[in-house]
Amino acid sequence: MKIACVNCGQPYPDSGVPYKCPNCGGLFDYAESLSLNHNPSSINQISLGEGNAPLVDAKVFGREVYFKCEYLNPTGSFKDRGTSALISLLVSRGIKEAIEDSSGNAGASFAAYAARAGIKARVYAPESASGPKRKQIEAYGAELILISGPRSKASEAVMQAAESGMIYASHAYLPFNLPGYATCAYEIFEQLGCEPGAVVVPAGQGGFLLGVARGFEALLHADKIQQMPVMVGVQASACAPLYELWKNGTMDDIQESPTVAEGVRTRWPVRAKAVVEITRRSGGRFVSVDEAYILSGRDALARLGFYVEPTSALAWRALEESILTLPDPVVVVLTGSGLKYLS
Repeated sequence: MKIACVNCGQPYPDSGVPYKCPNCGGLFDYAESLSLNHNPSSINQISLGEGNAPLVDAKVFGREVYFKCEYLNPTGSFKDRGTSALISLLVSRGIKEAIEDSSGNAGASFAAYAARAGIKARVYAPESASGPKRKQIEAYGAELILISGPRSKASEAVMQAAESGMIYASHAYLPFNLPGYATCAYEIFEQLGCEPGAVVVPAGQGGFLLGVARGFEALLHADKIQQMPVMVGVQASACAPLYELWKNGTMDDIQESPTVAEGVRTRWPVRAKAVVEITRRSGGRFVSVDEAYILSGRDALARLGFYVEPTSALAWRALEESILTLPDPVVVVLTGSGLKYLS
């Protein structure tokens, strides 16, 4: 499928892996809708068995709700769906060394799949990243560079390295992970045996929400479902740019305050406009969750048998606030394992 710069229209080059358009500095994206035939799980060269996460039902807030257990992917998060496709591209283009930045989960996934592919990996992460995630990154053999300050400082550091000529295999800037994320939508449809009425997804960059929503659009265009599910993106109030863009039309005054939901602490989501637009088209919305509710949500999910990190637990409060307005069946995506979090 054609990939081009969303600003100037230049096609993605046939060699190399630029993370932004060499012509104008714009963002690359798919120039047409995804199709069901574009399923990376059938063509990936590099795989650790990602996908096929269980969908488990539970009675909560008086309703039957389905929980998609993405935290059971190989490295403990949904990131593996996209990383498999991204690392496969690097292999196809002969890349032997690459860098990435992350609050933890993307870095761990990148390190694991790079190890599988024989690619030398370097990951830039904030010093505040949870200890288990840091240890996981290093266990795969990646070089971990810890950066002081908020999450955005790690992004600045990796871009400086990219400007020196390193291959920046960014899960945020590059679009190749999006079809991998779309496979989650295909699985939800197959597991339910019908289209979901609503899907609740924690969102930082929002790439996973975008990929899942595009997966449902592909199902809609293929006449497999009758309408898009309502997409509900969830952010921590401490850093909620997508929520602010959806609600107020701007991200100018976003704070990057500390939050236990470290996986969504992203001040400037690079695909923010596309994420908010596709959420609006679905009839969906964004919810911001105050810090006081996050750990109690994690504990409530644990008592149902779902052991997730605080980032995933954002969905619990969003579900509590929204359940009366969401159409059945409701699906909640649990994005990361509780084993990754150290208080």
